[in-house]
Amino acid sequence: MNTYINVLFAKSKKNGGTTLIEHTEQVVCAIETISAKLNLDTDIARKGAVLHDVGKAHPSFQKKLLNDETDLIEQRTELPLRHEISSLLFLPLFPESEWNFLIEMIISHHKSIKSLTQSINGKGILDLVEGYGEASVFERHSERWDEWSIESNRIIEHFGYPTKTLAIEEAHNAFNYVLEYCEHMCFGWSEWRGLLNAADHFASALVENTKERTKKIFTTPKLDYFFAEKRINELYHLSIFDVKDKRPHTLVTAPTGAGKTDLLIKRCKGRIFYTLPFQASINAMYKRIKEACPNDDVRLLHASSRLILTNNEVHEEKVLQSLTGASIKILTPFQIASVVLGTKGFEANALDLKGNDVILDEIHSYSDTSMALVYEIIKTLLHLHCRIHVGTATMPSSLRNLIYDLLGGENNVYKVELTEKQLESYNRHVIHKVENDDAAFEMIDKGISQNEKVLVVVNRINRAQTIFEKLEILHPTIPKMMLHSRYKRSDRANLEAKIKSEFDEKENPCIVVATQVVEVSLDISFDRMITDAAPLDSMIQRFGRVNRKRNANTLGQLKEIHVIKPSENKNDSRPYNYEVVKNSFDELHDGFVLEEKEIQRMIDNVYPKIDIASIKSHSILDEQGIRIPKLCDYPKSVLLDTLDIDSACCIVENDQESYVKAKSEERPKYEIPISIRTTFNKNFRTTGRLTCGAWPFVIPNEYYDDEKGMLLKGTENFL
Repeated sequence: MNTYINVLFAKSKKNGGTTLIEHTEQVVCAIETISAKLNLDTDIARKGAVLHDVGKAHPSFQKKLLNDETDLIEQRTELPLRHEISSLLFLPLFPESEWNFLIEMIISHHKSIKSLTQSINGKGILDLVEGYGEASVFERHSERWDEWSIESNRIIEHFGYPTKTLAIEEAHNAFNYVLEYCEHMCFGWSEWRGLLNAADHFASALVENTKERTKKIFTTPKLDYFFAEKRINELYHLSIFDVKDKRPHTLVTAPTGAGKTDLLIKRCKGRIFYTLPFQASINAMYKRIKEACPNDDVRLLHASSRLILTNNEVHEEKVLQSLTGASIKILTPFQIASVVLGTKGFEANALDLKGNDVILDEIHSYSDTSMALVYEIIKTLLHLHCRIHVGTATMPSSLRNLIYDLLGGENNVYKVELTEKQLESYNRHVIHKVENDDAAFEMIDKGISQNEKVLVVVNRINRAQTIFEKLEILHPTIPKMMLHSRYKRSDRANLEAKIKSEFDEKENPCIVVATQVVEVSLDISFDRMITDAAPLDSMIQRFGRVNRKRNANTLGQLKEIHVIKPSENKNDSRPYNYEVVKNSFDELHDGFVLEEKEIQRMIDNVYPKIDIASIKSHSILDEQGIRIPKLCDYPKSVLLDTLDIDSACCIVENDQESYVKAKSEERPKYEIPISIRTTFNKNFRTTGRLTCGAWPFVIPNEYYDDEKGMLLKGTENFL
């Protein structure tokens, strides 16, 4: 190897200081494996990997990396240097018949070729040409050509490709070809862009471990555990259903505890993407599947996923979670929604999903937007030739029928439902309506006096904190805890473990006050619930955390649920729709057993129809196909605005120094997720905002309590 190559860097010192030759070798290694697994031309893929970063040999780029500073020419001219453009000046070293593939891999592997918003900060090739002129852009990216093009040639030669001294005119011709290709780009999505992004991210995350880890990716999981004889039990009716039906898709409607998870997994034939709606449920499912499939590449993907992995799992395992090629990946629908909405990286995600099994479990929807999102996700997954398996306890018939028809109806969908007689065995709750909080507190007192484990679920964090403070006074000696979404991510992970080990698994009386984060797949079983009125599907999921254990001794036992009447003030029902909450409360019969066979009718009364148009305008797929310009993507904010999910975070003052010094994979433990709307509230006070990591807002220390989480009285602080 020519040692001169080693002085060129691909990453700055603060980002690892990887040399250009080392990074390129790692990307080549990754792309050879990934392209072969995806049946893409490995020879062309390898050339794209070799070429993708050679533009980093540009002296201005090297100066910026070595000094960790913006280069002076860029400061003076305000014309950004995009190394992708400089890399493509070397196209003449490769057959012209391959140029289009190489352009798609390289020109937008960091930025869209053109900003799709009105932002004046677009840095794609078309943005730069529009802003500074074609001649200036070429001059900027080819300056000092005779000096650094020789160094780039040496990198290309290192990988076995012949080179020659390229005249500046040849480089200019290549630039013109790239520009014309981009200017005439049609609608669609590029597998080649997704391939290079997947390989580049894989190599950047795993660095010297890339070669070893690529041996383990894209393998079909071994699901023997789920097919074992001991998993068959007539108490869990779905465990005895035949899963060998040859139809590709599955639609399962059954109560909590019927065995949906096993059936859905047993229906899968390839790699599995398992989606659940809430972080807590994802964490629980990850641990469950990891234990069942210890030798498979099982990964967890959400904002705090690296904090959930055990201390025994090394850095390599933690950075691997978001990368391509897992045998089983457990995630939220929001990650798949990036493919629906065309946000950054969607092509790599689409390639990862293509042709595999996707489980959409515990679908329960309380808004037109969320129901529409489910529909659009399924439509996109079908476009990617995925096998789709849907599980729900509370889906409105209007949505279920739409999904059934979308999946292809009887010819393509294995539809599973329980009989009314089977459903009767899942009756386990008596519903009581209570007028107000005073009556609710009396029911808490009753539960504690009977040595019960009491679960209180409310719709807003501020309200949960107020109730918890009152219970500290009323029941000072009773073990109690809170759980909601506004904790430091590390504290949240610890609390989820605590609710299982210290509260669920012990027989002593206790109180847990939580928000809707407990609704799905958190495997806990309490004795009594007091809950705010909420959309019926949401309440049904909450009820599933009471009297959950199912065995011969518990069949026929009934536990009490107390539902607080919704306030006449419509704002008190937020974040839910007031009319939906009111109608849901009206569907419940005071003093009667909640009969499972009646739940579908009740759900349909609350949700007689859905509006799938509410998100359709954001989807990149319509009846005509993909309708986003190729090699482009939308800003992440489009996704967050559409879904109205957490899009910002904050840290407390005491953590500020630690956050700045921490490695990227350690920073999330300090972060408290919040809605961007919260930051605009007049009661939200911040001492500043950092410009590293997730750019967190810094809040005063008194705004956070280890036990109660973030304290923001008066803000719209819901989930």
